[in-house]
Amino acid sequence: MPLTEERSGVVCAGSWCVDHNMVLDRWPAEETLGTVLSDDHQGGCPGYNMSTALKRLGADFPVEGIGVIGDDENGRLLVDACDALKIDRSQLRQQPGLATALSLVMIAERTGKRTFFYLAGAHAHLTPADFDFVKTKARIAHVGMPGTCARMDTAWKDDASGWVTVLKAARAAGLKTNIELVSAAPEVIFRLAEPLLPHLDMLVINDLEAGGVAGLETVKDGVTDAAACREAATRIIERSVAGLVAVHYPMGAVVVTRDGRSIVHPSVDVPQRLVKSSNGAGDCFAAGIVYGVHEGWPLERMAKLAHAAAAVSLRDTSTTGSVVPWQECLRLADDWGWRQQGLHA
Repeated sequence: MPLTEERSGVVCAGSWCVDHNMVLDRWPAEETLGTVLSDDHQGGCPGYNMSTALKRLGADFPVEGIGVIGDDENGRLLVDACDALKIDRSQLRQQPGLATALSLVMIAERTGKRTFFYLAGAHAHLTPADFDFVKTKARIAHVGMPGTCARMDTAWKDDASGWVTVLKAARAAGLKTNIELVSAAPEVIFRLAEPLLPHLDMLVINDLEAGGVAGLETVKDGVTDAAACREAATRIIERSVAGLVAVHYPMGAVVVTRDGRSIVHPSVDVPQRLVKSSNGAGDCFAAGIVYGVHEGWPLERMAKLAHAAAAVSLRDTSTTGSVVPWQECLRLADDWGWRQQGLHA
């Protein structure tokens, strides 16, 4: 399904939530005390993260949102964020009586690592009936996130899940499709992702998710096997209709295409003093790939932007708050330098 000049933009469909980003002095053991040093409320989940990252990167093409949120304070936060960044929210429905989905994001100050506590709220009511791709002229549909929306995660009519129904509808309307997965146990990732593969035009995932989809061990004792990530990307291409698969990991990323092209690109060596949190870094990486695909960039340039966008996002506890226009992202990444170890896969 080739991209056409008549279509333009990205529609970000599915889960939209609010993150309560709490920085802790340390991660406490059970039944001990940890002190919250700061508490910042920002948008989160794939719909918000992709749409706001694209806009902050400087996208001059349309960016739209589809989803269900509550008619509450958190819902209004998401609405205001869309309006501030000129994201079309005409299909982002505020439902009275429902609470907007919420994530408590606990960030250890010393490491920047985060732990999520998730309350589904309105996400539990999301169904394929809430997605209308006939109304959009977007070129790409970014959908997510299986494993977080109960009714979408189960069978819908003749389809294995509501996500399958949504992806089929997007492709039938003429859009290219991408989906964001949740980092869960490998068997859970496989169960959720396997039915989606015939309906994805691209897939941008991390090392753990790639291993789950492909049935490979890509991470062992916390260390990524870059060669296994390349093999996983290749297997996913072979088992799907995707034209592009990108797998990112701490030291780099591999991008593989159906026509036999592949590259490995190292990640950015961000000064540790600048790192506040990795919350949203994967979404910002995906935004760089989606931006590059939409604009028809070469693989190396889009991979470089993806890493640069992820790198600049590390400077804030929110998912996309420190993302800057793509030219500035690339300049900062060059200033900080690139990890040479990421070249081996």
